[in-house]
Amino acid sequence: MVQPRRKFHEDLDWLERQIIAMGELSEQAVGRAIDALATQDEALADRVIAGDDEIDSGYMEVERRVLDIIAMQNPVASDLRLVSAIWHINLHLERIGDMAVNIAKITKVTRELPRDERVVSHLREMADVVRPMIRTALEAFALRDLELALKLPSMDDPVDRLNRGLYGQIVGLSPDVRLLEWGIRMNVVSRQLERCGDHAVDIAEQVAFLLTGEFREFTDASHPAGLGPNAS
Repeated sequence: MVQPRRKFHEDLDWLERQIIAMGELSEQAVGRAIDALATQDEALADRVIAGDDEIDSGYMEVERRVLDIIAMQNPVASDLRLVSAIWHINLHLERIGDMAVNIAKITKVTRELPRDERVVSHLREMADVVRPMIRTALEAFALRDLELALKLPSMDDPVDRLNRGLYGQIVGLSPDVRLLEWGIRMNVVSRQLERCGDHAVDIAEQVAFLLTGEFREFTDASHPAGLGPNAS
């Protein structure tokens, strides 16, 4: 019979592996969703939508196991911080998967509309920033690397600028009603990518909490940007 503490640590190891696996699936989903949009590949969009079932299934299993650990093992101190971080990161990854599905669905409903390749290029540029953010946040978690986690807010700045900058391009499409309709949908895509970046920052915040025992929003303007073990 497996001893309770051994079972506890085996469960934690499984949860960490599952979070990394879910992160890879979510990041890949974002990439495929943007590829489908850029190439008008409806079959690829359908794959993104169908693939979300695996992310959702993983999310539910992590939720179940986290609740079991809290109820049965009564974790304390650093173990409790790890369980809490995993619980929150799990939710952020599931949300990223949802953002990818939203982009894929927009691809399908706009397939017959005219498009502007400059806007498509703009969205690709956003995705090329967001995807490394997700990978970096997960790497910070896997390596327990506070310095890496603290890089996420500055990595997010270009995403915010690109999101704001798209508006002018969309307004420029207004002479063509159908093109403007497409552009308004692309503005939603931009917002989905911006939210993916925010979720990556939120994951990094959980890593910082795990390592320091102090939770602070990286984007909270009422506090200094720096965070460390002696932050106040």
